[in-house]
Amino acid sequence: MSTTVSGKSGTWRNWGGNVTARPAREVTPASVDELADAVRRAAEDDLTVKAVGTGHSFTSIAATDGVLIRPQLLTGIRHIDRAAMTVTVEAGTPLKRLNAALAREGLSLTNMGDIMEQTVSGAVSTGTHGTGRDSGSIAAQIRGLELVTANGSVLNCSAEENPEVFAAARIGLGALGIVTAITLAVEPVFLLTAREEPMPFRRVLAEFEELWAENEHFEFYWFPHTDRCSTKRNNRSAGPEQPVGRISGWLEEEFLSNGVWQVANVVGRGVPAAIPGIARIASRAWSARTYTDIPYKVFTSPRRVRFVEMEYALPRAAVTDALRELKSMIERSGLRVSFPVEVRTAPADDITLSTASGRDSAYIAVHLFKGTPYQAYFTAAERVFTAHEGRPHWGKVHTRDAEYLAQVYPRFGEFTALRDRLDPQRRFQNAYLRRVLGA
Repeated sequence: MSTTVSGKSGTWRNWGGNVTARPAREVTPASVDELADAVRRAAEDDLTVKAVGTGHSFTSIAATDGVLIRPQLLTGIRHIDRAAMTVTVEAGTPLKRLNAALAREGLSLTNMGDIMEQTVSGAVSTGTHGTGRDSGSIAAQIRGLELVTANGSVLNCSAEENPEVFAAARIGLGALGIVTAITLAVEPVFLLTAREEPMPFRRVLAEFEELWAENEHFEFYWFPHTDRCSTKRNNRSAGPEQPVGRISGWLEEEFLSNGVWQVANVVGRGVPAAIPGIARIASRAWSARTYTDIPYKVFTSPRRVRFVEMEYALPRAAVTDALRELKSMIERSGLRVSFPVEVRTAPADDITLSTASGRDSAYIAVHLFKGTPYQAYFTAAERVFTAHEGRPHWGKVHTRDAEYLAQVYPRFGEFTALRDRLDPQRRFQNAYLRRVLGA
């Protein structure tokens, strides 16, 4: 599906439709050298530079009125090292192409998010994640990075080479340079058994720690205006493969999750009073099912119904209290919320500005259908999340600034000091980075 728009007017829009930009010029480099040259020429013209992937971020993290770098020619696998069990991939490669290519080679990432439309560099730069008891975000699986810095030089970094850059640049927000290649840890392809099951809201919260501890990957969706959740448990399996059937898969993924869901949200946007009734019907439409397949066919799903999203990472111990507060807020407020609330987890990692940096985390994501006014709901939800020292997803709607973020990220100053060293002239600056990192 098309995820970015660049019309004749030179206007760029993100996937959610809530961010637009008019860059002075666009560059589509076919090599790292061409990209480095574009950065040097931007400096000569005193223009800022941003790279954009598929526009799947809901913040303006990639927006620029300077030079917009489109990396769609920087794609494909550079090298597979079966001894080290790593793959080096060009930064503009869409995750869906990487997952399929790895599967053909008998390989897989350990964990991934539930959408695979993003480019590899866009996904890691914003901290894209799935859910996991022991395995973290895509960025946590990085073993090496190639980065074009503000002076047009190419910097390689890993745990052994430029380790201080590696610590930060795995989730670099586009602030330290433009990522051109990424080396990821991989493993032999394996099977996952997914068990999807409806469950009451109270039971999910009462048994949350147990469900988290007993499953390699646990997540759930709660449908506001109901007491129903849809839970999903993914665990490694010895097989055999038992994929979702073609007809049942079409019914679940295309007809219900995309077709009927699109219509339901259009109705709800036009008649908000209908939303609680729609929610009750929708929460009963997803029935229990179990299937076994290779990882990317279990972790990911097509998302054709467009939305706008906010997501916060909380200390895992705080998530059940925060969810109760969120539910109470929605019931008191009179808000009509058409999309389910998504809850996932991640273990602590050592990436400077990772939302899971230094703490075991749980993520709460709130969504609304594209074109629906979202500010009132997101503002109220954000109050709940920030009361628990929440950290906003870098690519999703939030209102936090550098002053707040410095309080919830112990290594925040380490990142900004590195930025001062690598980009003293703020070649990669934009309004979003000015807000979240400071001037």
